[in-house]
Amino acid sequence: MVSTNSETNQPDLESSSHLQLTAAEIQEWIVSYLADLLEIESEDVNVTIPFDRYGLDSSVAVGMTGDLEDWMGKKLDPTLLYDYPTIETLAKHLAEVP
Repeated sequence: MVSTNSETNQPDLESSSHLQLTAAEIQEWIVSYLADLLEIESEDVNVTIPFDRYGLDSSVAVGMTGDLEDWMGKKLDPTLLYDYPTIETLAKHLAEVP
């Protein structure tokens, strides 16, 4: 479990800078992010549905990738959502990237 800042919901980088996030942790962050963005409950976010089914346009996708990059503390390709089109596949991929 990664400790997070309760105000920003971001990992505590001082204690987690050398930790590898798990797919479950990354998936949880993305679900929470989309739920906040879409103003729906986290339980209503299906991790197997492609991002485009949630109506995300390219600017939102790039913004989410940037926020995810900040949260994870590592550089991410802004086209990741196109290469890994569901929350489940994206989280699994990101957990495997060192």
